Amino acid sequence: MNPLPFVRALLARNPRTVWLFAALVALASALGIAISAQERALRQGSARAADGFDLIVAAPGSQTDLLMATVYLRPGAVELLPGPVAHRVLNDPDAAFAAPLAFGDSHGESPVVGTTAELVQHLGCDLAEGRVFARMNEAVVGALVETPIGAELAIHHGHGIEPGAGLDADLAADLPAAPTHHDDHPQGAHGDHHEGDHEGVLVTGRMRPTGTPWDRAVIVPVEYVWSAHVMGTGHAPGDDRIGPPWQAELMPGLPAIVMKPEGIADAYGLRARYRDAETMAFFPAETLTGLYEVMGQAAQVMLALTLAAQILVIAAIFAGILAVLGLQRRSFAVLRALGAPAGYVFLSVWLYVAIMVMGGAAVGLPLGWAAAHLVSAMVAQRTGIAIVPMLGAPELMLAGLMVFCGLVLALLPAWLCYRRPVVEALR
Repeated sequence: MNPLPFVRALLARNPRTVWLFAALVALASALGIAISAQERALRQGSARAADGFDLIVAAPGSQTDLLMATVYLRPGAVELLPGPVAHRVLNDPDAAFAAPLAFGDSHGESPVVGTTAELVQHLGCDLAEGRVFARMNEAVVGALVETPIGAELAIHHGHGIEPGAGLDADLAADLPAAPTHHDDHPQGAHGDHHEGDHEGVLVTGRMRPTGTPWDRAVIVPVEYVWSAHVMGTGHAPGDDRIGPPWQAELMPGLPAIVMKPEGIADAYGLRARYRDAETMAFFPAETLTGLYEVMGQAAQVMLALTLAAQILVIAAIFAGILAVLGLQRRSFAVLRALGAPAGYVFLSVWLYVAIMVMGGAAVGLPLGWAAAHLVSAMVAQRTGIAIVPMLGAPELMLAGLMVFCGLVLALLPAWLCYRRPVVEALR
């Protein structure tokens, strides 16, 4: 006997109950899938953001704080490398190039980063439009900074950064306001000057999208940041050049230096060389690995709790299904009295429950993927990291586990209906 017509009739008899149970399964399944996909997407996105930073050298301190400040441009207080030490690192012959990083200012919600044209080209390859900065009061903006080429940007001190972040603490506490305009400062596209704590900068170029927080940054010559905070420029007074070479005795301090080694052997050699009492060197990928271990442990706990919640949801659903099937016990008894075998009833009830579980899990898979995309968009908006969640083997296994548990538990109501005596059910 074919049980499908009878199962179809059972489903059509209580459509609201069927939809409700299937929706509960879908939501429980979507929660676990969203957590799994989002955690993996966050790891992949944050790893891609660090690809352009081979080796970071800074004053001894927290590698995590330095990683957040340099790669992800998160505000925070860091110690400065003394000028002579920074000069020695920047001129190391074993590096393909070494670029300084200086922080402490902002334009609106965009952090201002002081560095060299070489690092801009390294991170963004060819610019999307315009050219790299050639003067101290020029800037290149990230792909997501909404300002046209030729506009003048107002630069302010601080970006939610603690006093002294990226600057000498005593100096930062007593910084005088920089002049708002110099006679030789080029005007913006509209000829106006925006008021700020420091001299404005003229936008000369835009980077290509990198999928990193640098897409929201305003990048200026490192001399601009030094000069704005009355620290000199690393060059002789009156010398308006930007970029290396700098003079060791005039070199201001730096929060961090990004180095690109010539090869793998050079990378480990440079890291060992600058692990001493004055400097700290680390690979961002190694620091991220430690963070991923913590993140992975937290994700495993959340997934375990989610799986437990899913099992409880399924158990609660089956309790409701048992109540619904109890109301239909006479229908099963009539079938048995008409000659339907007990196995037919068992299979019909099992299929009835299995269809709801599998239907809910099938809906939960795209629902969880959509939820992961929503969360990723929110995280990307806050961090600037491009996060693209994808459904992979872990999510498919999670959905499959949900279905498997449901199909196994569906044997219980089917067995109870199978075991119920016909006479008792007809009363």
